[in-house]
Amino acid sequence: MSKRTTGIPQTAMVMAAGFGTRLRPLTETTPKALVPVLGVPMLDVVLNRLQAVGVKRVVINLHHLGDKIRAHLKDRTDLEILYSEETEILETGGGIVQALPLLGDQPFFTVNAKIIWLNGKIDALQRLAASWNDEKMDALLLLQPTVTAVGYGGKGDFTMDQDGRVRRRREWEVAPFLYAGIQICHPRLFRDAPSGPFSTNLVWDRAIEEDRLYGIRHDGEWYHVSTPQHLREVERHLSFHGIKF
Repeated sequence: MSKRTTGIPQTAMVMAAGFGTRLRPLTETTPKALVPVLGVPMLDVVLNRLQAVGVKRVVINLHHLGDKIRAHLKDRTDLEILYSEETEILETGGGIVQALPLLGDQPFFTVNAKIIWLNGKIDALQRLAASWNDEKMDALLLLQPTVTAVGYGGKGDFTMDQDGRVRRRREWEVAPFLYAGIQICHPRLFRDAPSGPFSTNLVWDRAIEEDRLYGIRHDGEWYHVSTPQHLREVERHLSFHGIKF
């Protein structure tokens, strides 16, 4: 019988250390995670979503203007918030590895603090948790259909079979899915990982080889806030549809 988790992961990591170079000049004085969408900082949207599904502890990695993130969250009490300070940018994989002692030994969410997502009929975080299978998976990715990703202009990242196993896009392909910036992963995904900066792609590729990287399709809307122009487009779209955070 398949071994599944018995609920929502209690811990999450929020990736907030980056410089937000493409969002300049906004990010020269404001960390990207605190750039507001419809008046609400993206980090607050993420934390509110995590708290709403039952996450208790959040680890946030910090580097660029990290003191402003600490100050912004100093009075928040509905979540246990811990910080992983990076003296250099450790990228997605290195940032998680440094934070592992704070994250514990159970599966945890990771969420990029530069995305906005709208849920379908069921909360995307709840769908991920319900789909997690500890025997089969080292990571479970939320995948966004490439053709409906607002603010994205790439060729996609992954293909996915009918069982949810994920494979890389070949160089000459346009892939149907991109990584939506949200996943559940087990600490074992990072076993024997290198020290210092590295991308999560490194450990994902090993998981693919071992048939332990899976995905589910996001059934709501998804927005990539990467430039001031994208931010304006996202806000116009959300406002037109009456979305509030």
